[in-house]
Amino acid sequence: MTRVFAILVLVALAGCMGPRPEIPPQAAIVPPDAWRNDPGAAQGEVGAAWWRSFGDPELARVVETALADNVDIAIAAERVAEARGQFHSAQAQRWPDVTGAAEGGRQRDVNPGFGIPENQTAGQAEVSIAYDLDLFGLLSEASEAARAQLLSGEAARDNVRLAVAASAASGYITLRALDARLDVLHRTLAARADSFRIARRRAEAGYASQLDLAQAEADYRTAEQQIPAAQLAIARQEDGLSVLLGENPRAIARGIALENISLPSVPAALPGVLMRRRPDIIAAEEQLVAADHALDSARAAFLPDVRISADGGLVGSTLISSPVEIFSLGGGILAPLFDAGRLDAQQETVAARRNQAAFAYRKTALNAFREVEDAMAAIRRLNEQEASIAAQRDVLSRALKLATSRYRSGYSPYLDQLDAERGLLASELALVQTRADRLNALVTLYQALGGGWDGAGQAE
Repeated sequence: MTRVFAILVLVALAGCMGPRPEIPPQAAIVPPDAWRNDPGAAQGEVGAAWWRSFGDPELARVVETALADNVDIAIAAERVAEARGQFHSAQAQRWPDVTGAAEGGRQRDVNPGFGIPENQTAGQAEVSIAYDLDLFGLLSEASEAARAQLLSGEAARDNVRLAVAASAASGYITLRALDARLDVLHRTLAARADSFRIARRRAEAGYASQLDLAQAEADYRTAEQQIPAAQLAIARQEDGLSVLLGENPRAIARGIALENISLPSVPAALPGVLMRRRPDIIAAEEQLVAADHALDSARAAFLPDVRISADGGLVGSTLISSPVEIFSLGGGILAPLFDAGRLDAQQETVAARRNQAAFAYRKTALNAFREVEDAMAAIRRLNEQEASIAAQRDVLSRALKLATSRYRSGYSPYLDQLDAERGLLASELALVQTRADRLNALVTLYQALGGGWDGAGQAE
């Protein structure tokens, strides 16, 4: 009869949990079958040290220094250590709790039977063991949730490493683009200084007007004033890159010129494969797993908690001939009977958090698909734009030679040469920027594809 009553109580408590809340179907993610902006890259794996494929040893050194000394990576590593400690703490809850105690001292009492004082030295040593049977998974589910949090933290750390590597590579490319821009400005300034000298000699000889001389000097000053701004941008870029490397602001060593940096081909994974190759997606997935286990742990709180305990030890005194053994053995069942809806509210809260994690996972995956698509589209269009600007630069270079020759021969005004110089400068600067944008788009694509991450460093 007692067993039947216990079974009825368990059934009643289980019924209080209600049905397990399901993940909303709107949170499901279905990857596309193919990329809409496939640049025609070969299928394959992205190398772990993808930054070396650009062919610049200094770029590789910058990235590897950042990975070794960046402060954000160090912070992420400590967060992993914190999650590992929480996981070990949750695991420890599933093991027996063993404690020991010992006490003793000298005391004087009055013998109640004879009314005479008694002096004794007494002591007691005892060992206690308590163990939660965890019949319904309250502790085991909490442990699994902590484990998933640890895995999520490790993937998040790897995502920080990937972001730092991409930022370092992009920062170095931007620095080399600023160097190239400064070189263009210096060459332009030298050419305009030459034009200014010729205009001055022609004006002094009476072959050119003072207007031509003023226009030549104004054009020279326009190029001259852009150089300090470019030098300031370089200094700021070096300072920002130094901080990314975990160092005080300093000059950054240069490698090959911007136009000589290789444009590697990037293997493009299929959209479905991408979901296993990006650490941020894995981190979001493990957050969802952790929230799901936390929900099961909250549901297990509706059911009884069974604990057993045992104590044993020795009591000794100078009043007795030998120590006395003492022990106790027992158990207890703790079951919720009435809590005014506290457990229901807790289950509702945890279920909502699980659903939030599911939608966050979907959002992370969708953003990953978008980043790959954007990077692929950027590579294709920037390639077309760079080819067009290069052709324009060649045409403007020929136009400048013709305009200069005609002006010095007296067949055209100085304004024609001035327009050609301005157009050539604009095209050369645009070519430098487009080349840098194309290289940075490749860096972005490497990052969007997961940068060769395979999760091998994650805890088992």
